[in-house]
Amino acid sequence: MNVLIVGGGTAGWMSAAALSRLLPPRTIDITLVESEQIGTVGVGEATVPHIRFFNQRLGFDEADFIARTGATFKLGIEFRDWARKGDAYLHPFGAYGEPLDGVPFHQAWLQARRLGLAGDLPRYSLPVRAAAADRFRPPDPDPEAIGSTYSYAYQFDALRYAAFLRAHAERRGVRRVEGRITDTELDGESGFVTAVTLEDGRRLEADLFIDCSGFRGLLIEQALETGYENWQHWLPCDRAWAAPCPADGPPPPYTRATALEAGWAWRIPLQHRVGNGHVYASDFIDDDAAQDALLAQMEHPPSDAPRQLRFVTGKRRRQWHRNVVAIGLASGFLEPLESTSIHLIQLAIGYLVEHFPDPDFDPVCAAEFNRIMDLEYERIRDFLVLHYHATEREDTAFWRHMKHLDIPDSLRARMALFRERGVVTPYRHGMFLDASWYAVYFGQRVTPAAPDPAAVGLDAERLKTHLERLDQGIGEAVEAMPPHAEYLDGLLARPRGAAA
Repeated sequence: MNVLIVGGGTAGWMSAAALSRLLPPRTIDITLVESEQIGTVGVGEATVPHIRFFNQRLGFDEADFIARTGATFKLGIEFRDWARKGDAYLHPFGAYGEPLDGVPFHQAWLQARRLGLAGDLPRYSLPVRAAAADRFRPPDPDPEAIGSTYSYAYQFDALRYAAFLRAHAERRGVRRVEGRITDTELDGESGFVTAVTLEDGRRLEADLFIDCSGFRGLLIEQALETGYENWQHWLPCDRAWAAPCPADGPPPPYTRATALEAGWAWRIPLQHRVGNGHVYASDFIDDDAAQDALLAQMEHPPSDAPRQLRFVTGKRRRQWHRNVVAIGLASGFLEPLESTSIHLIQLAIGYLVEHFPDPDFDPVCAAEFNRIMDLEYERIRDFLVLHYHATEREDTAFWRHMKHLDIPDSLRARMALFRERGVVTPYRHGMFLDASWYAVYFGQRVTPAAPDPAAVGLDAERLKTHLERLDQGIGEAVEAMPPHAEYLDGLLARPRGAAA
């Protein structure tokens, strides 16, 4: 089968590298067309732990990846000023505590708090305390050790990552074509895309087209007109300013998201610089004021002029239509509050490999792909809306609007269940596990009204001992970790290809 990937950048080259590695050799011919005249969205990327397994599956050496992409390690995301001004909490990539007598830890902790026996919830999370101490090392491989109770991700330069992926893909036979697409041909009977024409007249045919053309959706929208599901009534931020600046001291092992007057600012520490941005709602603040707010957040003047991005939050009504699969920004956009952009690319690639079409393009494959991706997008959407809606702030028009927002029914039911009894129902499809919901709920002052009956029945002395043991064990594990910068320097000093 001939596959044509339209667009490069992170989405295009992730797709090329993965398909060339994961599909049977000699059964697929992959070409990627991109134009150097068209810029890519690459301002520094924060990720979630799933990226590690993507890299491992493609056979990448971690030290080589870290060196070539300017990457740092990431234990979670710090949120400042979200529930109230002055509040701060970390959403960690890991568990809180351990269950006691079959009772989930957060329920046992709530009971201990009622009895005056517990510290704040972050004391019982190893990645939260490690991040606060600027320490890092990979999890302990022993599943019984307390040092195994967390995961980690990366913060890296997205443009360097695309170049890294391109080198791997081209070594595996992916062909790159430089050129700008000016026309798309459709089959008059089936409506399938048959070819694209470049500005210089060259014509590229394929069986399967992967649209990584960014917001414009060159094939999925401009050619096939699949339609777009607009979610701006729930997530009204529609613009962003982004700018890098020099690093200020050793990089911390976490990303930061600070709530501002009409949106939020990101800070992503890399080895060679810091990525900064301000995501905002243009209905509540003008562009000049939003740019000023970004510059005020930065510890140094920008090393490049701030760039503005405009977007509409939502997704394509069909991300796989006929013989076109949209991946990355061509498939939809959810603001990067929880670093999910690359994860959605990775998910789409994985589901495409699982449902890879035969030459007849049985529509059941596309239908199942769309069903699953719709769920993934909707559940990330709900998690993002939670951050905005679970606030006590009413100091600006934007925050008053978000506090009293008419939220999606799916999120309303989920929040009601937690407020009543502290229950988080697990998803079958959906990237955020229970601990992520606990982090945002408790971090933004959403607490259950009634205790879990099983937690009420716990013996107070056993509960006290359990929490003290956890507190001490986590403290010792964090103390044994090296500083993040020291661990990073040691990794970069290894010979390329050395085992971690």
